[in-house]
Amino acid sequence: MTKEKMRLENDGKPVVRGVRAIKEALRTIPSNPGVYRMIGQKGEVLYVGKALNLKKRVTSYTHLQRLPNRLKTMVSRTVEMEIVVTRTEAEALLLEANYIRKMQPHFNILLKDDKSYPWLAITRDEFPRLMRHRGKPQKGAAYWGPFATSRAVMQTQQVLERSFLLRSCTDAVFSSRTRPCLLYQIKRCSAPCVGRISTPEYRNLVTQAKEFLNGGAQTLQQTLTREMEAASEAMAYERAALIRDRIRSFTSRMASSAINPTTIDEADVMAIAQQGGCSCIQVVFIRGGRNNGNRAFYPVHDVDETAEDVLGAFMLQFYDDKTPPPQVLVNVGLPEEKLLGEALSLQRGRKVQIAVPQRGEKRMVTDHAVLNAREALERKMAESAGQKQLLDGIATLFKLPQSPKRIETYDNSHIMGQSPYGVMIVGGPEGFNKRAYRKYAIRGPVAPGDDFGMMREVMNRRFAHVAKEGEDKAAQSPDWPDLLLIDGGKGQVSTVQKMLAELQVTSVPVVGIAKGVDRNAGREWFHKEGMEPFQLPERDPVLFYLQRLRDEAHRFAITTHRAGRSKAFVHSTLDDVPGIGPVRKKALLTRFGSLRNVRQAALEELEEVPGINRETAQSIYGFFHPEWIRTQGVPLEEGTEENNGGLVEEEEMKFGGNRLKNLSRLPEVTADKGHEVEEAP
Repeated sequence: MTKEKMRLENDGKPVVRGVRAIKEALRTIPSNPGVYRMIGQKGEVLYVGKALNLKKRVTSYTHLQRLPNRLKTMVSRTVEMEIVVTRTEAEALLLEANYIRKMQPHFNILLKDDKSYPWLAITRDEFPRLMRHRGKPQKGAAYWGPFATSRAVMQTQQVLERSFLLRSCTDAVFSSRTRPCLLYQIKRCSAPCVGRISTPEYRNLVTQAKEFLNGGAQTLQQTLTREMEAASEAMAYERAALIRDRIRSFTSRMASSAINPTTIDEADVMAIAQQGGCSCIQVVFIRGGRNNGNRAFYPVHDVDETAEDVLGAFMLQFYDDKTPPPQVLVNVGLPEEKLLGEALSLQRGRKVQIAVPQRGEKRMVTDHAVLNAREALERKMAESAGQKQLLDGIATLFKLPQSPKRIETYDNSHIMGQSPYGVMIVGGPEGFNKRAYRKYAIRGPVAPGDDFGMMREVMNRRFAHVAKEGEDKAAQSPDWPDLLLIDGGKGQVSTVQKMLAELQVTSVPVVGIAKGVDRNAGREWFHKEGMEPFQLPERDPVLFYLQRLRDEAHRFAITTHRAGRSKAFVHSTLDDVPGIGPVRKKALLTRFGSLRNVRQAALEELEEVPGINRETAQSIYGFFHPEWIRTQGVPLEEGTEENNGGLVEEEEMKFGGNRLKNLSRLPEVTADKGHEVEEAP
C-alpha cells in the first residue's frame, strides 16, 4: 500500500471521494492555460483558480500531504470540476477574477463590494450641464472619475460650480426658468437659462472646466491670472474680483502634495494593512493630479493568506467591471506582478504599470494610504469586537445555543389596509446586510389592518421551501437564520410560531419586541416562548442593539410602503389595457385630457392618436366596450366586464379628469436608493 493511499484512508471518506472526483476530471483536462472550478454537492462553486497548465495545476490537488488544511477541506467537498480553456494566462487571470466576483466561491479571497462609483459628467447641449452620474454612461456626455464616495464627487462639483459657474439644473428646470435661481445669487451659476451669459462665453467656461478636470489646473491658473490683471488695469474691478474668487476656489483643492500630488496625473493607490488575520485595503483615486477620494475595503479570506496574495486577488476583482488607470501604486510587491500588469493592460487596452514607489511624492502618497488602511482596520476590528459582544449578549439573554450570525427582523406597514407590505432586514457580525433585505407585497386575502394575517403570509413565503426539502437541508444554507426578531408582542410571536410549526420549522427561535403601554423607547417588553415577558435596563447595550434592529426594520417598512403607495396612486385603468405602456398612455391622456374622455372616444378618434394603430385602437375600444367585442364575434376575455364596470367610475371620482392628465409626468418613487432590494417570491 502506497503512502498516499494510506493517507487518504486515514483522512476519511470525504477526502477520498474528492480526490477520486479530481482524478476523474484529469482524464479530459488539457495542458492549456485556463480556469478551473471546484463544484460541491449542491452545485455550488467552492473554488475558482487559473493556471498556465491546467493539468499540472489540478494534479497538485491530489497530493494531499502538500496541501494546507483549508485546501484539504475544499478537496473533501469537491464532487466534480469544470474548466474553461483560454489562449493566454493573462486572459485566464481576468476570467478568474470575473468568475470570483459573480460566483463568490467560499474558498477564494473575496471582494465584498457591490457598489457603483459616482462620476462627474458634462452633457453635450447648447448650454452643457455639470452633473453627478452613476451607472451606464449616456451618449454624447464627457465623464471624469471615478470618485470614491458621493461626498468626494459632490465637493468637486461644488468647486467646479464656484470656479466655472456651470449650470447643474435639469433640462426641465432650465427650460422653465424666467428669472435666475439661488445658485446665481450665491455665484455658483452664470444663469444661462435667462440669458445672463452668451453662448460663446458659456462654452469658454465649459472648455476651462474640462481643462481643469484633465489636469491643466496650473496652466488655467496662469491664464485666469492674466485675465484678472487685465480686468484690474481696465478698472473692471467687479470682473477682476469674480475671476479672483474663481482662482481661489480651484487652487484650494491643490493645497497638500500628500492629498493632491502634482507629479501623479492618473493613478490608483492601493495600500494593504493586516492585523489579527484580517486585511484592510485603502484605495485612493487620483485623476488629473487631484485626489478623487479614498475608500476602505475588507476582503474576506483565510487567516493564513499573505498581504501580497490578498492584494493581488483584490486588484483583479476590483478592476473586473471598471477600466484601470495607466499606473497602480502598491505598498507591497506582488507575487505575479508582471502577469497582473499584462492582465490589466488587456483590460484597459493600453499598458498598465504596477509599481512599489521607493521615494518622492509617490512614496509619500502610498505611505499616507497605508496609514489610513491601518487606522481603518483598527476601527473595524474594534467595531467587530463590540458587535461580537452584543451578539454574545443576545445569545445569553435568549438562551441561544451559540452567538447568532444572522438575525432576521420583520415588520409590516400599511395605511388603513392600503398598500400593505411586510419586510425583512438582516443583521449579523458585519452589521446590517442590506443585500439580504427583502420586501413582501401582501397578495393574499388579508383583511385591512390584519397584522397577524400579514405576518402569516410573510412567514409562509419566507419558509415555504422548508416543507419541501426538509429543515435539515434548508438549515445548511448560509441564509438560514439563527433568530427571528418580530416587531410586536405576544400575539405576533404566537402567530409566527404557529406558522413555522405548519411549515415544519422547529429550530429557529422567535422573539418579539414590543413597546409598553406608554410607548416609550427604552421600556420595551421582550416575549419568547418558555420565558416570562421581561424588560432590560434602560442603558443596556444589548437593548440599544435590539432597538436598532427594530428601528431599521421599521424604517425599511415605511419606505417600502410609501414607494408602493406612490405607484398605486399613479395607477390608471389604462395600465390594464393590453398593449398600452407609458408612452401610449401619455399620448392618450395628452390627446383626450382624461380617462373618461378616452373611454367615451370613438374608434376613429383613437386611431388618430400618435403611436396608436388600428389594432391597438380596437383593443382600447373593446376594453371599455365589451358589447362591441361581441358584435365582432370575438370571445369576451375573462374580467372584461369588471374592468368596464364600477372600477372606472370609482377611479374617476377619486382622482378626477384634471388629476389624470398629469399622472404620466409623476416620477416613480423607489425605496432604499443605495441598495437594490429584491421583492421576495
